[in-house]
Amino acid sequence: MNYLPSFLLAVTALYCLPALGDDSLFNGKDLSNWETRGKAIWKVDDGEILGGQDGDPKRSGLLISKESYRDFELSFEFKIDEHGKYNSGVYFRFHADRKGPRLQLNLGRGAAGEPVGLYLDDWLDKGDENDEYRLPEEWNRIKLRVTGAKIEAWLNEQKIVEFEDADRLKHYLEPGRIAFQTYGAEDHSGWVKFRNIKMARL
Repeated sequence: MNYLPSFLLAVTALYCLPALGDDSLFNGKDLSNWETRGKAIWKVDDGEILGGQDGDPKRSGLLISKESYRDFELSFEFKIDEHGKYNSGVYFRFHADRKGPRLQLNLGRGAAGEPVGLYLDDWLDKGDENDEYRLPEEWNRIKLRVTGAKIEAWLNEQKIVEFEDADRLKHYLEPGRIAFQTYGAEDHSGWVKFRNIKMARL
């Protein structure tokens, strides 16, 4: 029987491990890894994704990844309009053809009842409910880790969400797509920006 030297076994095992951080959702140049749904306007400017109503508050829409993900760690920076209840969000394990509630990390203002927190058909975790960690009119950092029925989120390095409930999430455990969302609120044409988007499959 032939045996590989131990250092070759170690190298082989290393290269068989799933790579982290090499599956980019956003190439920093265009939206070739995405498709749109709805009437909102999405564009890329200087390495940033800008989504919004472009002057028409009746517009809403999604920017949806072409790839699907089950267990992952997604990080990005976002900045949003500070008007009223206007908010954004990132859907995950999303299926465009499936009706019903959508699992999302909401991105908004706690003062308007739309905190950065975890939402399905109701709040699963209100996260930054009192606006302790989000910085108005500045770039904010998000890390979202999803593994099985466990969902964790950090806002500006502060952990704000830790939720695990296999029964509540039983219909949301299979792979699905990532979708950024925007819509007009209170007859206001809002906007959201994203940058430094990084995805790692787990």
